[in-house]
Amino acid sequence: MSAVMDVDAGNWRDRVAASKDLVLVEFWHQACPWCRMLEPILDEISEEFRGKVKFARLNILESAENKVIAATNGVFSTPTLVFYCEGRPIGSLVGLVGRDSLRQAIEQMLVRHRECVERSSFLVDYV
Repeated sequence: MSAVMDVDAGNWRDRVAASKDLVLVEFWHQACPWCRMLEPILDEISEEFRGKVKFARLNILESAENKVIAATNGVFSTPTLVFYCEGRPIGSLVGLVGRDSLRQAIEQMLVRHRECVERSSFLVDYV
């Protein structure tokens, strides 16, 4: 069972932009052969990192609003993987990525996410 959720313009804010968790979004579309090759890798990795990272997929061709989200986030090719901290992009990977490279990138982004959260907390300024 995959832990990857589908997102679109209607739920982007709730599932990605307002999330306190590290979110990895795959920007894809149905005619992209590399996206189809990446799908089982993401499904597998999402299970390994369940509870640590939220995984999502946004079909950039599904609607005009989804295209705007992709363009706003600097996505110009598929697949593109973007990591988010509190709705802000903190890293990305473009193209087909292997399992080991993706695992390594996620581990690095988990560290970057912790730093992002620490810096963005108003409590840090008062401690």
